[in-house]
Amino acid sequence: MMIQLKNIEKNFGDLQVLKSVSLDVAEGAVMALVGPSGGGKSTLLRCINLLEIPTAGSVEIAGDRLEFQAGSRPAMKQIQLLRRHTGMVFQNFQLFPHRTVIENVTEGLTTVLKWPKEKARERATALLEKVGLAHKAEVWPSTLSGGQQQRVAIARALAPSPKVLLCDEPTSALDPELSGEVVDVLAQLAREGTTMVMATHDLRLASRIANEVIVLDGGVIVETGSSRDIFTQPKQERTKRFIATLTHEGHTHGEGI
Repeated sequence: MMIQLKNIEKNFGDLQVLKSVSLDVAEGAVMALVGPSGGGKSTLLRCINLLEIPTAGSVEIAGDRLEFQAGSRPAMKQIQLLRRHTGMVFQNFQLFPHRTVIENVTEGLTTVLKWPKEKARERATALLEKVGLAHKAEVWPSTLSGGQQQRVAIARALAPSPKVLLCDEPTSALDPELSGEVVDVLAQLAREGTTMVMATHDLRLASRIANEVIVLDGGVIVETGSSRDIFTQPKQERTKRFIATLTHEGHTHGEGI
């Protein structure tokens, strides 16, 4: 398995957000975490790359494993070892406004990984080509549409060749037309065998790309299955209610599933 989470718990003070969550993600698989707001999906995603440190449980990525228990925190060196296996795409792009598009993609390679500038530029150019933005390499992020900024963010996340791409609501800040550009890029990465875990409300994204869908509600896994099964014949009542609200929202905004 590329990712193994065992009995992950996460507390914020007295609030338990994740309750003994376990899941496996195979190499090359695409997993979508879906569920109502506040259900724990973004927190679970952030626990995978340790932007949030689990209160209890274990995280294993590409053979490197860490165990967690309340009251203790692993050394930063151990956290960074695990985090290096992942690339993260955030909801709101988080590009550096004072760096050009290509500098945004090369920044981590040159400052963190100490790549030579020329090698970093070659890698960045190839990735901008992949996301259809090579012609925007020298412009400022503020001149790009939201969809273009998110595609640059995807290129940046892929730059160090992570084993896993994590996407936290990658289309939620975009209108349907611009989110389509991002869905297309992620679909291409999925076809190329990129291992992905994404937290999303976007039915189009989850149904088109994910091999497996996990429904989180109240910090527990309510149901798992293929995207087709979850979205067309959910078994659990909580899943049915959630899918009904999403489908209604999609039709309200003129989107299909």
